[in-house]
Amino acid sequence: MGISLIAQAIGAAIALAVYFLPAILADRRKRRDVLVIALFNAVLGWTVFGWGLALYWALQPNPPVNVAGEVVAKRRSAVMLGFSKQLVERVRMRATRDRPMK
Repeated sequence: MGISLIAQAIGAAIALAVYFLPAILADRRKRRDVLVIALFNAVLGWTVFGWGLALYWALQPNPPVNVAGEVVAKRRSAVMLGFSKQLVERVRMRATRDRPMK
């Protein structure tokens, strides 16, 4: 009787570990939204689709902290790159125009 009870306890622990595998992985991967993933896993993990979705979510990289700031920085960088290319082209045109004829 004691061995059966131990086997059942081990089986229950393994089942819980598999059930909460997405939340465990999210915690191990230092996800900032680990609590949301764990709650999603706890509520919808009993469905295969919900468990799979929680697992997929847990395996994704961390989202950026400041999305709006990154968008502004990328736009600014793109504008500066375009400006630099236009400036270089203008300098080249002037250099060829101002070159003395032989």
